Amino acid sequence: MAEEAAPAAELIAAMAPLVADLAEDGAGAVALAGSRGKGRSDRQSDYDFRVYAHAYRPELKATRQWQRFEAGMAEWQARGARMDGVWMRSYAGVESDLGAWLGGIAIPKSFEWTIWGYHLPTDLSTQQIVNDPEGRLAGWKGRLVRYPEPLRDSVLRQYREILNYWAADYHYESKVDRRDLVFLVGITGKLSNAILQVVFALNRVYYPGDGWNLPMAAELPLLPPDFTSRMTAILEPGRDPDAFHRQRTELIAMIADLEVLIAA
Repeated sequence: MAEEAAPAAELIAAMAPLVADLAEDGAGAVALAGSRGKGRSDRQSDYDFRVYAHAYRPELKATRQWQRFEAGMAEWQARGARMDGVWMRSYAGVESDLGAWLGGIAIPKSFEWTIWGYHLPTDLSTQQIVNDPEGRLAGWKGRLVRYPEPLRDSVLRQYREILNYWAADYHYESKVDRRDLVFLVGITGKLSNAILQVVFALNRVYYPGDGWNLPMAAELPLLPPDFTSRMTAILEPGRDPDAFHRQRTELIAMIADLEVLIAA
């Protein structure tokens, strides 16, 4: 049986040098992302290490640096820590992507480990910087302190289009009448995500990603009335015969309330 994980500070202090050493010059910048970066971790949270560098060691996984990293990770996993690797990124790649996001090109990247796509501003603005030899991570955070208006405009335009389309589309009503469960599960997720995207952009707060959406939304100042309870009811519609009709009606009402907020 795995032992209880050691304190986070001890793990980070032990693993950060091993992560940094994966860079070609041995001086990668290291950060923790995910719920730990956001300050919302619990016993179920893993350690999402990021490392940034100009380049990485050739044939990295055959190097002793990689072997030391894997050995360190295995040791902490045996002690109960959840950690499944490290995401290695180049400074140049992040700079290019960040410039696009700041300019309003809000296109989340698709990865298997994320449901709604990877949102770079969320990751960079919330990550916990462990080691930043060139000051680049701090610089990125500084550029993201103020929510960029081009990004806000882009997010609102993109997701309002989705919401207003489905609020008026007869196919949705037909699927409810037919009780097409696979479709209804899919459309509920799609519209719930779009609602949250609009809510966070409206408040000039970066979308949190896949986790903690409703608790973080509940802390925002501009929300439709009874937002959290209404969204919970939408996501848990019940099993009675009218559940999906009620769910659709409540989604449409939420979309209408968002439009009122945006117009105010």
